[in-house]
Amino acid sequence: MKELQGVCVPVSTVFDSSGETVDPARMKAHLDVMLDAGVHIILANGGTGEFPYLRWDERKELAELMGKHVAGRAAYMVQTSAINTSDTIEMTRHAKDIGADAVMVLPPYFEGPTMDGVYDHFEKVAAAVDIPIMVYNIPQCTNIDITPDFFRRLLEIDNIRYIKDSTGDLVRIQELLTTGGIVFNGGDPITFQSLLAGCPGCVWGTVNAIPREAVELFDLVSAGALSEANALWQRILPSQLFLWSNSYNPAVKAAAHIMGNDIGQCRRPLQPLNDDEMAALRSSLSPLLQVETTRKNVA
Repeated sequence: MKELQGVCVPVSTVFDSSGETVDPARMKAHLDVMLDAGVHIILANGGTGEFPYLRWDERKELAELMGKHVAGRAAYMVQTSAINTSDTIEMTRHAKDIGADAVMVLPPYFEGPTMDGVYDHFEKVAAAVDIPIMVYNIPQCTNIDITPDFFRRLLEIDNIRYIKDSTGDLVRIQELLTTGGIVFNGGDPITFQSLLAGCPGCVWGTVNAIPREAVELFDLVSAGALSEANALWQRILPSQLFLWSNSYNPAVKAAAHIMGNDIGQCRRPLQPLNDDEMAALRSSLSPLLQVETTRKNVA
């Protein structure tokens, strides 16, 4: 069983020009950009992959396409959440059957259950498969918060080993690290600090736009080259602050385009950034663009 660590990219879903159909060829090309950069974990159907806007069969087909294309070149994970337990089990079993190394699961969202119901949900899903589960905590979207105390309770369930915390709260990250579970940061603007605090990895949507820089940051921290890592982080940080305070998925796709990897637009009703937002995003990426231009000129 693989131990997950490193940079995990929740891969953006690439649609055709209509936005109504997934574009398999462009999906594979985008995956190759991530893999060629050395990204450690590929995640299908994550939030950055626009899973709430994907049809049920699309989620399964996309998970299959991505798993076959990754083909062991990185660890492979599928986000399998649904509002009810039986659908979550169906998606989770499908992920296991196609060879996923792990799954990521949200608590039931929208008009969700009590915390006892959340526990029962995870317990039932974990009993249905024998691969690791990463609990996905993003209370700003689910209205359910997986606190450190509740995560300790979930860790008593077989197969639950990981948590992705997307609160963007460094104090929360450090509290979760005391539970004995394996904590992945999901709050973009505290990625560097979370790695320093002891997270063995991050689930980071912006990697769709800056895969090489993300892997370099992780490698520098892992090697203890903290001065160099901080210098790189200071170039990355402006874009993270922009993305965190704007429409996230459209901004990630726009950032990828600016950085030279056109992965199209989001599916409606998500809207592309306006001209002012695009100008601000380009400005936030300028420290990375300048380095990239210099690197290409030297090469």
